[in-house]
Amino acid sequence: MSGDVCSYNPQIKQQPDVLLVGVPCQGFSLGGNRNNYDTRNLLYKQVIRIAKICQPRVIVIENVLNLRTMKTPDTGRPFAEQIAADLEQLGYEVLSDIFKVCYYGVPQTRRRFVFVAFLGGRPLRYFLPRPDSETTIREFLYELAQSRVTNLPNHQPEWGFKSAVHIETRQPFVPGEEIVPVRLSRTASDGNPIRSFDAPFPAIDTATIWGWAQGNIVAARHQKDRLNGKFVRNPEADVTLWRVSASRLRSFTHREYARLQTFPDDWVFVGGNKRDIHLQIGNAVPVRFAQQIARNIRIALESLDQNLAFFDEMATGNLLLF
Repeated sequence: MSGDVCSYNPQIKQQPDVLLVGVPCQGFSLGGNRNNYDTRNLLYKQVIRIAKICQPRVIVIENVLNLRTMKTPDTGRPFAEQIAADLEQLGYEVLSDIFKVCYYGVPQTRRRFVFVAFLGGRPLRYFLPRPDSETTIREFLYELAQSRVTNLPNHQPEWGFKSAVHIETRQPFVPGEEIVPVRLSRTASDGNPIRSFDAPFPAIDTATIWGWAQGNIVAARHQKDRLNGKFVRNPEADVTLWRVSASRLRSFTHREYARLQTFPDDWVFVGGNKRDIHLQIGNAVPVRFAQQIARNIRIALESLDQNLAFFDEMATGNLLLF
């Protein structure tokens, strides 16, 4: 079911346990316009309106960090403060925090801002999910990179990446040489584009292209020809660009991006073109992170139902997934 949230008027017979909200982030995001007056920024008011009708026991809102600094046009308060104040007026106790998802089972350094609001108050001793050890990309991508697994949906790896910046040399290389992850776009970004399997990636978004390199791999910075080169946006800039050369290069498959977002392998993505699917994957909340939030809320509701203090036996140690 889809429709305009502004015309949605829920007709319910029973109080819902949870209202889960993904407010549009385009007006707040560093990857967007960061426009205080973007009309999508004010869609959080629909959350307040619907919460007033339904009175959910818990409200969860997820968004980007800029909610803390960008200000609402009508009050001048940061959006994060205004949203919390509006929820408090409805009788909710509001908690919020910044989560770096590599500490919650996701192999990315992506950070998210999350509100959790309890109608009438949180359970005794309640706390938001706590970080665990850092998650790296190895367990998610290594077997796919080395072609040990191939029969997966949305996974049709093809060597022969075409680029005006990076070069596939087709030089001979030692058979079985390890295939390594590389960043293939944002070539002026800080940091060597050749990445390690034993660290998390930066945030998987809808703009950056990642891929694989094998054989005679070289990454070096080069000056761009700003007089005769193509796609010169600023002729006065003197930034150097990373360029990768290797015997062969290929971009990530959709399944490899999906694994970095911790989607299960049986989750099939369908779209009109590659961009449609990339947007679905890149704009999603990482699954394992969402599971940690969901599990935390379930325990909190059970604690309230039984009039017990909140207790999460997995708050330290290994992550428990369900």
